[in-house]
Amino acid sequence: MLLKLTRYEDVDERRLMDVYAESNFENTDCFFPEMTDKAAATRKVEEGFLSFLKDEFFARDGSVYWVLSENGIWLSALRTSRVRENLYYLEALETRPDERQKGNAARLLTAVLDEMKRDGAFTLCDSVGKKNVSSLRTHARCGFKIVSDTGYDYLRDEPDEHDFGLMYRYPTNSESSPTTIDAPMP
Repeated sequence: MLLKLTRYEDVDERRLMDVYAESNFENTDCFFPEMTDKAAATRKVEEGFLSFLKDEFFARDGSVYWVLSENGIWLSALRTSRVRENLYYLEALETRPDERQKGNAARLLTAVLDEMKRDGAFTLCDSVGKKNVSSLRTHARCGFKIVSDTGYDYLRDEPDEHDFGLMYRYPTNSESSPTTIDAPMP
């Protein structure tokens, strides 16, 4: 089942943090390198993540958290933010560690695209790590194209040379789309 969360009050904090368990643990080295207690550091990362959602993400008009749920378990999640009319930015596509390699990210991404199509024309951009082969394949299966050798974070308004810029355009994701464009993308 696809969940469309538009308010922080709709978020089940524990279920969402279970989706991001691996990333939150890995982020302890970045955000709390001085902490040797990784469980405590992970809790601090989770607190920061949830505060960001409550205070920043959901405060932006047009921000949606999408979740693929099955039998009460949140399997995969991603965020979309409206940048401007008909242009959206996708971030934080992740699947629970114990639910990977089952097609859940592709199922979620396909369901989100189908839901967004109901509102008419749009462009959805993403920035994916060049070494994240699994995510790049998932995006490609769902119709995204690499359009830039440098990713672009629309929310921070900054490029990232470690990422590719990806784009999905509806109603057409034309084969004639350029292979590279200058960020920010249209």
